[in-house]
Amino acid sequence: MQIDPQSMNAHPLAHASFSIYGDRLDAEFWTSYFSVTPDTSIVKGQPFMTPSGRLSRSPGRTGVWGIKSKGSIRSDSLEPHLRYLIGRLALPRSDLRGLIECTGARMRFFCYWDNEKGDRVPDIPNDIKAMMESMGGAIEIDEYR
Repeated sequence: MQIDPQSMNAHPLAHASFSIYGDRLDAEFWTSYFSVTPDTSIVKGQPFMTPSGRLSRSPGRTGVWGIKSKGSIRSDSLEPHLRYLIGRLALPRSDLRGLIECTGARMRFFCYWDNEKGDRVPDIPNDIKAMMESMGGAIEIDEYR
């Protein structure tokens, strides 16, 4: 676990996840492709485990395969969380964009950003932005104030 000494809050102010999602998503394929067990795996039309560990009441609206940095990285900056995910997934991968496109899926980094005081600016390095753009992915920030 990486720890940012400036980030000793009980409640983390940042974390990130990587996900691939789409109606025809094959979670087993992505688990094999990345050689990583997902933190989230949802099959469209099937019940799934919610974050609280309960079975969903309704089926998944779309397929999702994803991993998260929360619990592995302790930092109030996004960069360590994103670098962790990039390393874990061995990104970039030259064939990933084509695989995403041929299956009709989408991929993204989804970033949680707690900014209650309104004085923090999300730190997404330019190399990470360029990498995701080159692979056809997106970076989304969910900022809480």
